[in-house]
Amino acid sequence: MTADGGTRVASTSTPSDRGGRPLLTVLTAVGIMLVAANLRPVVVAVAPLIDEISAEEGFTSATAGLLTTLPVLFFGLSAPVAPRLAARFGIERTIFAALLVLIVGTLLRLIPGAPALFAGSAVIGAAIGVCNVVLPALIKRDFAHRSGLMTGLYSMTLSGGAAVAAAITVPVDTALDGNWRLTLGSWAVLTAITVIVWAPQVTRHRPETAVTVGSLRRNPIAWAITAFMGAQSLVFYTFTAWLPAFLMSEGYSRATAGNVLAVGQVVALLASLIIPIIAGRFTDQRGITFAVIAVCGIGLVGLLTVDHAAALWVSLVMFGPGASISLALLFMVLRSSSPAQTGQVSGMAQFVGYVLAAVGPIAVGALHDSTGSWTVALSVLAVPLVLQAASTALAARNVKMDRSDSPRHVTRG
Repeated sequence: MTADGGTRVASTSTPSDRGGRPLLTVLTAVGIMLVAANLRPVVVAVAPLIDEISAEEGFTSATAGLLTTLPVLFFGLSAPVAPRLAARFGIERTIFAALLVLIVGTLLRLIPGAPALFAGSAVIGAAIGVCNVVLPALIKRDFAHRSGLMTGLYSMTLSGGAAVAAAITVPVDTALDGNWRLTLGSWAVLTAITVIVWAPQVTRHRPETAVTVGSLRRNPIAWAITAFMGAQSLVFYTFTAWLPAFLMSEGYSRATAGNVLAVGQVVALLASLIIPIIAGRFTDQRGITFAVIAVCGIGLVGLLTVDHAAALWVSLVMFGPGASISLALLFMVLRSSSPAQTGQVSGMAQFVGYVLAAVGPIAVGALHDSTGSWTVALSVLAVPLVLQAASTALAARNVKMDRSDSPRHVTRG
């Protein structure tokens, strides 16, 4: 912190030292995508197994919701720490350390008993939260002329990892004779491979240059982006956590429920790549963002009121947060006045947004316990959709944050 309430953050505007070395650039890009591939599966894989886990451990729906939401909570809690770690140790070393911590958290879940299961989930969330913050900074620093492409690939890989996890968790669990602990622990193999691939990056440590930017605590645009981020995260993590349980209560098998969720994840993947490319062509993104939210709302209403075509309705619902996570990242770039401010609003949005999103699965699980109805419980997702629509009015508007903490109109070429 600075005397005027500002924040000292790591600058990402330094020109890349990888220019002119295509092979090194390609290896770095592959490394980034591999790291991104690790940031969702170990979290999403819990949902298809939640009934099995709850039965063995004796969890209520609220307790099971806490298990699914702990990683999301620690996404947010670790976000403010990530820029400081990157500034002190370098982005590459910070990512390497976070991957090692991710392996530890994943393996903790192999230990019998609920305490190790919850501890592992918290450690996993902290490790992923650090990567969530510093990976976009790495893309901004080393791929300045390809930031759009790399951001799209990064978002797509996040969604792709979640889709793969949703699709293969049940088959893997079946192949392992229903050993859900081993099923969850098996994701450590992917992380170990990523550590090996990423290891050469550690020797290329580059100290970050610290700069000071004004506080965003009273900036309405920053808060609008934060609300948008929190709302879409709440919808995504709550919906994916409880969708399999809802579908099974409607008569679908566990495998079919997992497949329907996987279809939705694929739609989210495609939306996360395509929608920001389209939105970036406009000076004002309110129209396309409102359309994305409307599609999500239509899907939610259809899923809860129509007793067939579940895959269609789930796809429409997942289209919303799939597109919205990339739109949130786009807003952070377009609405900010400097790379340092981009990093600041990113940390703010991920801290506040993910902490708020963490209450979703717990609240919906508790509501199900009290009403006995997944339809009633999931219908409350309309609330964050309304919040997301309200925040769109400013977050997607053609304005910029400035250091006077007031919005101003700009014209983009």
